[in-house]
Amino acid sequence: MKNTDIQIIAQVKKLLAETSRNISIIPHENPDGDAIGSAIGFAEVLTGFGHHVNIISPTEYPDFLKWFSSERKILVYSKEKRIAEEILRQSDILICVDFNEAKRAGKLEKSILKYANPKILIDHHPYPSDFCDYTISETGYSSTAELIFDVVKAIGLGGFITKKSAEALYTGILTDTGSFSHGTSNPNTFQVVSELMKFGIAVEKIQSGVYHNFSADRMKLLGYCLNNKMVVYPELRTALISISKQELLDFNFKTGDTEGFVNFPLSIANIVFSTIFIEKDGIIKASFRSKGNFHVNHFARDHFNGGGHRNAAGGEIKLTLDETIDKFAQLLPAYKHQLLETEI
Repeated sequence: MKNTDIQIIAQVKKLLAETSRNISIIPHENPDGDAIGSAIGFAEVLTGFGHHVNIISPTEYPDFLKWFSSERKILVYSKEKRIAEEILRQSDILICVDFNEAKRAGKLEKSILKYANPKILIDHHPYPSDFCDYTISETGYSSTAELIFDVVKAIGLGGFITKKSAEALYTGILTDTGSFSHGTSNPNTFQVVSELMKFGIAVEKIQSGVYHNFSADRMKLLGYCLNNKMVVYPELRTALISISKQELLDFNFKTGDTEGFVNFPLSIANIVFSTIFIEKDGIIKASFRSKGNFHVNHFARDHFNGGGHRNAAGGEIKLTLDETIDKFAQLLPAYKHQLLETEI
């Protein structure tokens, strides 16, 4: 952990050293595999040590992330607000995982900011804001799950990693690297995976649970998007998918159904930049992916109130879907040189 002062680790270790503390763990809204895997993995370790741990997700999470061996319940704030707020009031420690700004927790933002007891942030996204008392931010890690494994070791809780926690942390690494297709230039990623596999996790089962566990409606929506809603800008090495709110309804959309759609256009020869715009209530959600050295996090930050990593980022904008597509098309020529020069 190159960016974290050793004193921060020591303070976190001391904070968690006393057992039987009430701890709440919060991932970001619309949590992905890394957010859920990190939350479950750390919760299992802390529970094994002797703490009372609750996971509170700001919003619902995908069905394909509900197969874990861990029986730990994840409370969904958007559905059980009163219970979640009571749990937070009784918590001695709050741990935020896999997000770098309080606003990324959606409707839990205010609760996080006003939380009076110690707050810990563990995350791998760049440019963290100062909203927690103890910040462990390491952008050199493939995922928050990989970082949590090293944090657990550093604070002396490595002996409480079990098959259940290893399974969850492995899932976080697997999903945030796209099955180890990006973000894996650091050998530590594979060293951590090797350690996790020693706990007897079924990697084939995890792969199947994450990537071969979708509904027929989701597959039909994907086919529809690729056939009818994908626009390719070959002269700019870019592709775009857009989905309207009505189209989501037409295909019986459930949380997580569009997960990974943005990656498909990158399979097209010579495409280095892929985008998906999804219409929600009064807002357009955007996801960006890239190859090589094209920084989509900068693109998201500058134009879509977002951020993320070099090759994977997200954002949002308060425009109509058509206006968003037009804006994107107008922005692209300014990036032509970068896009054409990107090596893959």
